[in-house]
Amino acid sequence: NLGRSKSGGDRSVADFVARVRVSTTSVVYLGTMISAVLLISKHGDVVISRFYRGDVPSDVANTFADKVIRQKNTANLPPIQYINGYSFAYMKHRDMYFVGISKGNANVAMLFQFLKNLAAIFGAYFDDNQLKIPWDQAAIQENFTLVYELLDEVMDYGYPQNSSVEILKMYINTGEMKAKFEANQAALMPELTGAVDWRAKDIVHKKNEVFLDIQESIELLMSATGTVLRNEVVGVVHMKALLSGMPECKFGLNDKISMEAQGMGSNSQKKFAVEMVDCTFHRCVRLGKFDADRSITFVPPDGKFDLMQYRISSNIKLPFKLLPVIEESEEKGVKVVNITLKIKAVYAHGLLANKVVVKIPVPPTTARVKPLYAIYGSTTYKPEENAIVWKLKKFPGEAEFTLTAKAQLMPSISNKKWSRPPISCTFDVPMYTASGLKVRFLKIFERSGYKAVKWVRYLTKAGSYEQRI
Repeated sequence: NLGRSKSGGDRSVADFVARVRVSTTSVVYLGTMISAVLLISKHGDVVISRFYRGDVPSDVANTFADKVIRQKNTANLPPIQYINGYSFAYMKHRDMYFVGISKGNANVAMLFQFLKNLAAIFGAYFDDNQLKIPWDQAAIQENFTLVYELLDEVMDYGYPQNSSVEILKMYINTGEMKAKFEANQAALMPELTGAVDWRAKDIVHKKNEVFLDIQESIELLMSATGTVLRNEVVGVVHMKALLSGMPECKFGLNDKISMEAQGMGSNSQKKFAVEMVDCTFHRCVRLGKFDADRSITFVPPDGKFDLMQYRISSNIKLPFKLLPVIEESEEKGVKVVNITLKIKAVYAHGLLANKVVVKIPVPPTTARVKPLYAIYGSTTYKPEENAIVWKLKKFPGEAEFTLTAKAQLMPSISNKKWSRPPISCTFDVPMYTASGLKVRFLKIFERSGYKAVKWVRYLTKAGSYEQRI
């Protein structure tokens, strides 16, 4: 059985296997591991339970349901709980809770990653792709035999093993083996124990292409005086690899550390370098080489995947400037709020932003907003949101537009002061990165020597882009 020892087997063998099978484990941690995995409904009923180490009682699920799920403030509780001497790490996925339990001090980051991978595995097996219906609790209950088989394969005695959907589907299909293991042993062993379990051999594409999408989300909070209170960029490098054979890729960005490590430290080059606060990689990336010389080297999976995620908190180029002027006054015994908002695009003239939406808050006691005028775009007062919504389908670079409005207020007995929520903005700016991050090179090496076509796109979006007034 591939050297595996289930919960009833010898502990020393199981621990040894968990330590040496680095190639088929998403994350390896040599400390205390997961004691049990539970799938619990939103009402607190246990749907699936799998106990791996025998060191937690069977009624621990009821304890978790009483202390967490059935509480009124469940949504506000932290995702890690310590109850009766046991550590619970959980996440909600659709209508179910995925819960990992450990009696000791487990690697919580690994535990959450395992639960996330488990949800993705269930999606690959149980989603209805024809009707585009995602799996739910009913799908788990109808296929409980297959679920238990998957739980036995992805974890051994509390140590995560193989979470690759492609490899699991090779020998687990609708609850039955595709063929007897003895017949497929020669074909399965390299994938199960090899260094590249995320990519099958002998992949052939008529046209070898690579698509890179760098997507960034800006988190901004600016005070009413123009002081930046929070400003950071969270980015993801999406990759779609349609490459034949077993290619090795080398990927380079203009981040400061890698450029200095590769001897590109001149003043002119440093000017365009960006400094990453932290970054995470897909498991195909060779972390040893990255730690040694900051080079990103990997054998890509076939198809779509997220190559890396990163965060940058310095030298961020904001795509828009919001210049609001809000004045509260009284006209003929009626309180009014005069609003003037100027929005200016800071990015280059040749670029074009899409789906720009600006929400300007108004007091809850607003009776009507009139006049309401903008030189460009459409404006609407939405009383249910206590806001004026300004939509601009296209926003050219270096352009500047202004909105003016007057909100007339109803008389109020309480005379409660308006809290002045911030102005919020959403947008998409193609071919622009707020961090300044750029792809310097993408080299592809394959035994046959073919030349691949490479495509690169950039996109900056608004995460929480707010300006206080």
